[in-house]
Formats: sequence, C-alpha cells, structure tokens
Amino acid sequence: MLGIFKDKLVNPPEELNSPASLNSSKRSKLPNEILQEFQSYNPSNAFSVSFGNDALLAYSPSNKASIHHGFCVLDNIYCIFLGSLNNLSKLIKQYGLSKGTNDAMFIIEAYRTLRDRGPYPADQVLIELEGSFGFVIYDNKDGTVFTALGSNGQIELFWGVAADGSIVISENLELIKASCAKSFAPFPTGCMLHSGHGLMSYEHPTRKMKPMPRVDSEGVMCGANFSVDSQSRKSMMPRVGSEANWAPWGDSQACIQP
Repeated sequence: MLGIFKDKLVNPPEELNSPASLNSSKRSKLPNEILQEFQSYNPSNAFSVSFGNDALLAYSPSNKASIHHGFCVLDNIYCIFLGSLNNLSKLIKQYGLSKGTNDAMFIIEAYRTLRDRGPYPADQVLIELEGSFGFVIYDNKDGTVFTALGSNGQIELFWGVAADGSIVISENLELIKASCAKSFAPFPTGCMLHSGHGLMSYEHPTRKMKPMPRVDSEGVMCGANFSVDSQSRKSMMPRVGSEANWAPWGDSQACIQP
C-alpha cells in the first residue's frame, strides 16, 4: 500500500523531516517517482488513484500470505487496510452493519460515524479494535487524511517526507527508504494521524507525543521516532459532528480483497 498527501492536507511533525536529506547521496523523490517505484514491485497487479495534485493512493495485493490486505471505496471515502480485526463480528453488530461487511468497509463506516454522527472521539473508537491492523483513509469529500496503526506491533507502517514536502505512508520499508532519503521513520504503534489533530496516541490520548532523534548506521540523523511522553498532559480531542452534518448517504461502494 502507498499513500502520498500534500502537507496542506496533513502536516507531518517537523522532526520527521531531517536536514540530512539535503546532503544525502540518495535524494528524496517526487510523488510521481514514488508511485513508479511502488508499481515496479508488482507491475501486473498494482493500481493507483490520484486526487488532483493533492493526494494519491496505490494498492497491490500483498506478497506475504500472513498479511491480509483490503481496498475499499464507499461514498468517496477510500481506505486501504492491512491485517484483520478479531472482533469484527461484534463490531458489525454494534454498528448495525450487514454481515458481509469486511475490515476495510467497517473502518470506513466507523470513520463516517466519527465524521458525521459520532458521540465519541476517535481514540475511543480505535481502542475498541482488537487484532492486528493498520490503515490509511482518504476522504475525498472533505480532503481529510486518517491513518492508524494497531498497538501489538504485528503490522508495521513507515512514513516519510517526499521531495515536495508531501507525507508518504507505506508498509514497504524499502520503498520509503528509496523515496524519502533520510527523512523517514517507523509509524508509531497505538497511534493515529489525522488532518485536523495531527499525530496522537489513541491509547493515551491525554499525553503528548515526544520525538526521539534517529541515527542511522552512518551516524547521520534520520528522521525521528515518536513515543508517548508519560510526563505530559493535554486536553482531550474535541468531539466531532453536529446536527448540521447529518446527511443521507447512498450505497455507492467498491471493495477489493484478494
């Protein structure tokens, strides 16, 4: 999977962008070059969706049998999902969804509930998810990016900064290394990234995230790891949605799962 988003949609933390990228022997790549690199890994099955010059999603079935992938589109909301939710059946009943709802479809429905009708902050929804998961959502209606990674470490995501300042997200470490020079890092487990709220821990939503500089094998600063600062406190994320946001929804959807 691959997601590339302009910084006007979602701002990566400043510490992710390493000054060493400017002097690196490997330069950062532009979004179209990163897409070409992604497609070269699986040229027969990879496909992509572009949203003007602001966002790009690309998907190809995983070569790892142990990692389940899914791609879903519902009412102009796009989701790429990795892993599996152990309590999907329970969540389907809780949200009143059809039995045929898969992991990626559920994530979109949960996001839609948060966006339009949600009585709970996003962290309270994510904490209910059991299993190994990572996902990227792009809401083409609102221009919103929403990414989260489970806490058990069985699914990995990586993120970095492209040559034009766009944020790049993928589970493919080699792709991220080849695309972002020295400006990349593992995406922190148990965390979410949202256009309106930035990076936060959904397990510890009242704590701030603390950057820890990363140094590579050459002794060069290489982005930053982010962890929960146990000594900090911040106000809870405000609740979202209002009566004005209630709206009828159609049934337009498409899902791809190998």
